[in-house]
Amino acid sequence: MPRVKRGMTHVKKRRKLLKAVKGYKWGRKNLIKLARTARTKAGAHSYVDRRKKKRTMRSLWQIKINAFVREFGFSYSRFINALKVNKIEIDRKVLADLAENNKETLEAIIAKIK
Repeated sequence: MPRVKRGMTHVKKRRKLLKAVKGYKWGRKNLIKLARTARTKAGAHSYVDRRKKKRTMRSLWQIKINAFVREFGFSYSRFINALKVNKIEIDRKVLADLAENNKETLEAIIAKIK
């Protein structure tokens, strides 16, 4: 069986790795062993944080809605409950956007559920 030299493949693999960790601090940007673990950890953190982002965005929407409906004598939970009782199905993302950019529309919704 002929001998297979892995020169090009080995170099390409390392080059790809170093390109992925460009901009990292200390030895993690240019030492292969450290770069490999750094890339793995970064991938794990980014996976987790993509899910965390959904949680934080929802809580931000809740804060925006609550801040707006307090002016009309509602708390956030009472407002959401009133929406459900009146069968108005608008998700929190849209409500937060209305509270921020289109106040008249949300005021009309509040007037309807009062």
